[in-house]
Amino acid sequence: MAIRQILKRSLSNERRSTEVPKGHLAVYVGENEKKRFVIPLSYLSHPSFQDLLCQAEEEFGFHHPMGGLTIPCSQDLFVHLTYRLSRT
Repeated sequence: MAIRQILKRSLSNERRSTEVPKGHLAVYVGENEKKRFVIPLSYLSHPSFQDLLCQAEEEFGFHHPMGGLTIPCSQDLFVHLTYRLSRT
């Protein structure tokens, strides 16, 4: 599955850069300027987040410009989604 390959590559890149707590993943979000967010891995199984992962795959394939998983949506949308996911 393509999403697994993206995540595997992203996780290996993150280990080389800054520390991310166990059970979390760093992602870069933004349409123009990218901001780094650290999210729980549990978010990855939520259908709304999987939609974002599919968008990332369509736009970037396996080449993510930030070296980690890049999500091509507005930061406001991402913050709203992660807030909703944190409440469930």
